[in-house]
Order: sequence, then C-alpha cells, then structure tokens
Amino acid sequence: MLTDTKLRALKPRASAFRIADTNGLCIEVRPTGAKAWRYRYRHAGSASIITLGEYPFMSLAEARAERDKARALLRGGANPAYVARAQRALQAEHTANTFEAIATEFLAKREKEGMGAGSVIRARRLIEKDLASIGNLPITEVTAVGLLAALRKLEQRGIVETAHRARGLAGQVFRYAIATGRLERNPAGDLAGALEQPQTKHFASITEPVKIGELLRAIENYSGSPVTVAALKLAPLVFVRPGELRKAQWADIDLEATEWRYTASKTHTPHLVPLSKQAVAILRELHPLTGRHEYVFPGVRSVQRPMSENTVTAALRYMGFSNETMSGHGFRAMARTVLDEVLHFRPDYIEHQLAHAVRDPNGRAYNRTAHLAERRKMMQAWADYLDGLRATFRGDYQIMLPIDHLA
Repeated sequence: MLTDTKLRALKPRASAFRIADTNGLCIEVRPTGAKAWRYRYRHAGSASIITLGEYPFMSLAEARAERDKARALLRGGANPAYVARAQRALQAEHTANTFEAIATEFLAKREKEGMGAGSVIRARRLIEKDLASIGNLPITEVTAVGLLAALRKLEQRGIVETAHRARGLAGQVFRYAIATGRLERNPAGDLAGALEQPQTKHFASITEPVKIGELLRAIENYSGSPVTVAALKLAPLVFVRPGELRKAQWADIDLEATEWRYTASKTHTPHLVPLSKQAVAILRELHPLTGRHEYVFPGVRSVQRPMSENTVTAALRYMGFSNETMSGHGFRAMARTVLDEVLHFRPDYIEHQLAHAVRDPNGRAYNRTAHLAERRKMMQAWADYLDGLRATFRGDYQIMLPIDHLA
C-alpha cells in the first residue's frame, strides 16, 4: 500500500514503471519524473487501464476516491474508459460553445470581412473584461438576468455608453450563435429599455460656412497619400458614415449612372448615394490607382483590407483640426446643418440621404429611391456650394446660394 512518503521517494528510471496501491490503483513513474495515477480493471473479460490524474496535483486520497468511482461504474456494467471519453467530449463541446468562444469566433469572422483592428480590439476587451462573468458559461445557459448583472456593473461605474455597446455586441454574438445552430433565442433582446440611457454626445463638426471653407482648403492642400486625399475630398461630398466610406467597394459604384449603392451599416437597409459631378471626378481620378482592387480606399499594409478607421481622423489632426473641432463623422453633421439652415432643403430629403430610418405616414420604411430626383439636385447643389466655400477667402465672404430647388 502506498503512502505519501513512499510516493515522494519514487525516482525515475530509464523506462516507465508502476507501483501498486490497492484494488487496481497504481502509480506510474515515467522517465521524465512525472507520476500518473492509473487504474487497472477488467470489463467484459478484457483487461483495461485508464489514467486518473497526475501526482501531486491529485493526492493519494483523491486518487483512491476516483478509483472507487470507477469501480462503482464497473459494478453498474459501464466501462470507465468509455465514460471518461464521453466526459472529455462533453467538456470539449462545453469549451467550444461558451459565450466567449463563440464571441471569439464571431469577431474572427468580422475581422476577415474588414472590421477595423481598433474595433476588434475594443470588442475583445468588452468580451474578455466587461462580459467576463458570462464568458465561461455555455451560450445556451446565458440568461437575460445574467447578462443584465454584467451590464449593471458598467452602469455603476458610470460608463453607461459602454454598457450599451456591450449589450449590442452580446446581441450580435447571440444572433451569430442562432445562425450557426447553437442557440434558439437572443436573451439580449429582452433587455430593451433595461439600461440607463446615455447622455447624447454629438460628434465634433464644423458648420460655420467660413470655417468650412478653411477646412476644404486645408484638405485641398493636404500632402498625404493620393488615396487618403481622395477620401478626405469625397467625405464632405457624400457625407456617409466613416465606416461606410472607408469600406466603399468599386463593385457598388456606377460612375456612368453617377450612383453608389450599398447597404447602410446602421439600418442594414439598401441605400443610394447620388454622386455629384465633383464626386465622380474624384473617383475617376482615383480609379487608375485602386480600381483593380475590391476597395475604393484600400489599406496601406494590405489592399485586401479597407483603409484604417483612423486614417481620416489622423489626417484631420495633422492639418490642425482638434478632436473637439472636427471628426470623420462630423461631415454628416456639417451637411445636415447647412443643407437645412443655409440651403433650405427639405428635412426629409436630408434624412433620406443620411440613411436614417425615415418612415412614411403608414409607418413603413421608404425604399432607397425615395425622392431620388430631388436628392440628386440636392447633392449637386451641395457640391457646388462647397466649391464656392473653398474658393472664398476669409474677409471676402460672398457666395450665391442656389435657389432653384426652392421653386
């Protein structure tokens, strides 16, 4: 019979050897010095042996308890080796289908599809840190209550926006699990309205005409790469979301029809951007450089990926526009404000062009071609207006506003 003193005194030899304890339990000493608990038994007339654990991580008393469990299985007619194999398979399935494992799989997929490196890092941080309490749970066992408990901790720390982002990300992971057959319903959907609403923060934007002119002239004189310059010049003309601009694909752009069609990232609905003469000219000039690639604005390190999400922002900072003055998203606020307050276009035309969820009187979403003729006029008038601002010097501010759309 073994004791802890005997076990500690065992020394490795040139080949593995075993020392018996009782009732089939033995310790196997390997040439490396590792010591493994083994259980020898007979099932259906055949001799078998299984490993129970490593000494000293599994003590003598624990090894005897595991042996007794195996003997109980034998008395019930089961083969301990088959039971152990089934338990390992169940554990492997459990590990592969935890919330964190599926979230990691989902993010890897999104990264291949062009999700920015910064966004991936932030999403992983949310999963690994802020949603850690549900990370090791099988995704089928994550409840709305459990998710809310994790989100409440973020609320209590005063980072309400992060709580909303974490809920949104969790919802995406649950939807992915549903799509891949590992979940039946999305518990994040049950939390609508359960979190505090964050205070609205507006993206930094320039909306004063004179200052817009200064910004446009700075862009005109920017000495960055041709791809970055083209993105900067196109951004105010189309005023789409920054992610939609950098992920623009040549396959979605018809320069002859002067249209850019894609799926809006926020509403996940088809969207159409009428291209002004100025926008078409920028794209035609860029096409010889990037037209053979998928993305209109490919990345510096790999043309298989879109431009980095920080490129436009970094260029604005380089030109002297601070984080509080102008952002990549600010071109949208610029267009919304000036088109309404200066050029006096109808708000619904503007909202359609911003790819906001505009509803008709019956509550139905308008299709992508709603008010298309009027929006074409608006986009061309906007481009002409920006040309005027670019050409106007401070102190000599005289720009004739187009009025044909008011008739």
